[in-house]
Amino acid sequence: MPQPTTRARRTGHPGYSETLPRQPESAAPARRLVRAACAVWRLDDLAEDGALIVSELVSNAVQHARRDSIRVVIDRPGPGRVRVGVVDFSTTRPVRKTPGPEDKGGRGLALVNELAESWGADPLPWGKRVWAELEGKR
Repeated sequence: MPQPTTRARRTGHPGYSETLPRQPESAAPARRLVRAACAVWRLDDLAEDGALIVSELVSNAVQHARRDSIRVVIDRPGPGRVRVGVVDFSTTRPVRKTPGPEDKGGRGLALVNELAESWGADPLPWGKRVWAELEGKR
């Protein structure tokens, strides 16, 4: 399995990313990556919400994307902010649904919307990046 990569970003803080198989089991290493990045940046107050958000984004990519892999990207766009993203090979944009009480799924993006300061999807020539930003107490 490929190892996580770290790159310097224009904010002066490292960014973290890891390519993972497009499988439900990939949510666990994605959560670990978010928690590790938040710990390095001393933004522990964002770690659990970030881990929950990345689980939902990975779950959506597993269900709707194409190809065998996804990429989890964790950045720090500014002081006290963390951006969690999942890149996949589907150009279909995510749609937030309003599930009924009997529906077994469809609540992921509603949860992301509640936990994140903002979220969205950026089109890429071969797919998309779905992201969510969290803001801490700093």
